[in-house]
Amino acid sequence: MKKNREIKIAIIDNAVEPEIYRPVEHWAPFLSPEWKSFRAPDRILPDLKDGFTHILLTGSEASILESESWAEEEIEFVQEAERLGLAILGSCYGHQLLARALAGPDCVGSCREPEIGWIPVVAKEDSCVFGPRGTESHVFSLHFDEVRNLPPSFVVSAGTDICPIQAFALKERPIRGYQIHPEIDPQAGRFLLQAQAARNGRGGGDLYTQALEGESCDSGLIYKIVKEFLALRLTK
Repeated sequence: MKKNREIKIAIIDNAVEPEIYRPVEHWAPFLSPEWKSFRAPDRILPDLKDGFTHILLTGSEASILESESWAEEEIEFVQEAERLGLAILGSCYGHQLLARALAGPDCVGSCREPEIGWIPVVAKEDSCVFGPRGTESHVFSLHFDEVRNLPPSFVVSAGTDICPIQAFALKERPIRGYQIHPEIDPQAGRFLLQAQAARNGRGGGDLYTQALEGESCDSGLIYKIVKEFLALRLTK
């Protein structure tokens, strides 16, 4: 596999209620290279022989702690993509699925407190995405599960007091995970919060209302995250 071949992106859409949450629509405006989307809950995944170089795993309303058969198939897909040396980025559920696939089930669990709305995330080390160590950025978040207990092969680049592992990189591999939703702008974020509040998604209750009443502050991390992702080079 040539490391410098033309970028071809596979977006793995993990949404289970696409009438409410449409992650491909949120990511697509930031992806200029060729891309194609696939619906994991419908058991439609890419053929890794089709020349894909970069894999993007979206968020989901599902829980990583539930043994969905389609998620198990996606885990096997991610493990094979990693073996092939492909660049992989996971956001929210995709971030958790990456950790589950590459570090095991003990590396994911329920949050002690959900993070819903626009939150401050702090750089844990100097980062091309989050800036110098200690820098604070604001970004949309909506999660009830988290990544934890990562082995030394992972580097944590950002966190919050509630969720210490907001972003990670796998050492010497083109793999990045982000608990946050950098692709969701304030307008899309408010729509999603309103929809989840109306149906009390995953028992968020008043947390949705509190987030809607708060400030929609976004630092624009999406541009840096996508830039870094597309610059990742294959390792095989």
